[in-house]
Amino acid sequence: MLPFDFLEYQDRLKKTKKKMEERGIEVLLVTDPANMNYLTGYDAWSFYVHQMVAIVIDEPQPIWLGRYQDANGAKVKTWIYDENVIAYPDYYVHSDKFHPMDYMAEILTQIGQGNRNIGVEMDHYYFSAKAFERLKKGLPNAVFKDGDLLVNEVRLIKSDQEIGYMKKAAILAERAMHHGIESIRAGVRESETAAKISYYMISGTEEFGGEYASIVPLLPSGKNTGIPHLTWSDRKFEDGDSVIVELAGCYQRYHVPLARTVNIGAPSPHLEKLAPVVAEGINHVLEKAKPGVTCGEIEEVWRKSIGRYGLEKEARLGYSVGLGYPPDWGEHTASLRRGDNTVLQPNMTFHLIPALWFDKYGIEISETFRVTEKGSETLTNYPRDLIIKHPFIFNQHEGEIS
Repeated sequence: MLPFDFLEYQDRLKKTKKKMEERGIEVLLVTDPANMNYLTGYDAWSFYVHQMVAIVIDEPQPIWLGRYQDANGAKVKTWIYDENVIAYPDYYVHSDKFHPMDYMAEILTQIGQGNRNIGVEMDHYYFSAKAFERLKKGLPNAVFKDGDLLVNEVRLIKSDQEIGYMKKAAILAERAMHHGIESIRAGVRESETAAKISYYMISGTEEFGGEYASIVPLLPSGKNTGIPHLTWSDRKFEDGDSVIVELAGCYQRYHVPLARTVNIGAPSPHLEKLAPVVAEGINHVLEKAKPGVTCGEIEEVWRKSIGRYGLEKEARLGYSVGLGYPPDWGEHTASLRRGDNTVLQPNMTFHLIPALWFDKYGIEISETFRVTEKGSETLTNYPRDLIIKHPFIFNQHEGEIS
């Protein structure tokens, strides 16, 4: 059931241990489900309770620590030995008296790891302040170090098989975008379009199916297009509305995001002027993106491109993307923004989202691209224009909609 060969997991583990050594970490407690998946293959919707993978620098096997009812899943969906799957009983779950980190601290002590330099992922969604406090209490002889983004940094450069999975995710993104946009017209509810997108994201093609994405379809419309990250409502689209569609295809947990802007009927003069400016900026960025260039240099190209039209963007231009679990498909490492000195290397992948938001309107046209040996390539192939949906007109003479 593993999506990658055993040797690829071994290579990932080797690179992780090298970074652990550089940071002076002897035991790394991995609690981000994307990083757990990356190192072991573990994939389940169990991240709402505390779980972790412990990487011991001088041990060949990781240790999976999680809830008892999830242990069989860890035995089936990881490459590690069954005896390295250790589970805590259910009375630790959502208890005001017991905490899973108490149990995990006890296990680490029993296997002789209680007095070592222990790294924890300090700044992500699944490792709470309380979890850290209970770990420190249970491991008084340990020295805790910040292991945040250590595995994420290893994930930055993809293997060819990871790129292959992302290319399948790109096909799913294209299909979902096509059918989502096809459904947008006056009188249709936003929720109906979200349902269409979700169906095609998951149903997939004849050859392969899709998965749930780390972020639900984002679908602001009308005056709300100036507000990023809105989902859908049961509001009906109206003639003249602009609609922003942001989604991602997902295959084997690898994401390829894609965003486009749609207008029902003639667009406003603002959007008509913005669309070619954004498309021009995207072209300049993709021409600049190649090995040896920094993320900051890419952002500078975009800034100068739109600056010629008197525009500026406050938010970052994009970010590294790939393997992910809710609530985010970003990797939290490299960002396309001023001051980021990350040097592009082949098989890095980024979501380029040069969105512009104003008080009452906005535009999003995004691409996910891969850095190649000589330049860059977009993973999707979808028109990069402002998409105009002409209103349906009822032909009284023919008795049909045209």
